Amino acid sequence: MNILFFLKPKSETAYVYDHCTLRQVLETMEYHKYASIPMLNKNGEYVGTITEGDLLWGIKRYTNLNLKAAENIFIQDFPRKADYEAVSAGSDMEDLVRKAMNQNFVPVVDDQNKFIGIITRRSIIEYCYEKLKKIDKNS
Repeated sequence: MNILFFLKPKSETAYVYDHCTLRQVLETMEYHKYASIPMLNKNGEYVGTITEGDLLWGIKRYTNLNLKAAENIFIQDFPRKADYEAVSAGSDMEDLVRKAMNQNFVPVVDDQNKFIGIITRRSIIEYCYEKLKKIDKNS
C-alpha cells in the first residue's frame, strides 16, 4: 500500500518555521490545539518537531519572560528533546507504522527533503480498524 493514501497535505497542516518567534509558535499551537508541530526551514525542508515540553523547558531558560519579550526569542534556539522522524514519500508501510508507534504524527518529505505533509497515527489506526471490521463481517 502506498503511504500517500494516509497523507494530510502541507496545505491542510499547521506548521511553523524555525525562524518564527516563541510568541508565534505559542499562538499557532494554541490556535490549532496542538501538543506538537512540524518545524520547517526557509526552504520548506522539515527540520524537526517542537513539542509543548520543548517550549516549557525553553521558557524556563529565560527569566522575566513576557509576551513582548517572546517576540525576540526564536524557536530555532530552543533545544528539542527528540524530533519526530520523517519518512520519504516512497517509504513502505512497515517504516511508516514503526515510526507512528512512537510519534503522534509522521512528517512526510519528498526526494529533496521538502515537507509535503503529515500522516497521523489516528488515520493509520482508523484504516486498520475499518479493515478489521470488514474481516469480522466476513467471518
